[in-house]
Amino acid sequence: QLQLVESGGGLVQPGGSLRLSCAASGLSLDMYTVGWFRQAPGKEREGVSSISSTDGSTYYTNSVKGRFTISRDNAKNTVYLQMNSLKPEDTAVYSCRRTGLRDSWGQGTQVTVSS
Repeated sequence: QLQLVESGGGLVQPGGSLRLSCAASGLSLDMYTVGWFRQAPGKEREGVSSISSTDGSTYYTNSVKGRFTISRDNAKNTVYLQMNSLKPEDTAVYSCRRTGLRDSWGQGTQVTVSS
């Protein structure tokens, strides 16, 4: 069965950058659209970005447009989220999943943006 493991989070100052990885095992991700989601304390989980399996089309929620870039390396069975110009409001646990399939959530990776 598919397992997704997120990594790359950490503590960063405002304006800094992080690169998150979503590494898959058990199944190939190349047939699936994969999304990044985040959940801040006391808030609902929200979709941040996604990348399609067909034409590579990408989606970004408005608050991260121009700052975040999603990409995928099918040879490594991994999806990435490059996060630049980070803001304190980006602080959250970031998780990945195949969109629309209601996979179980993993542990996610904590991103903390603070001075």
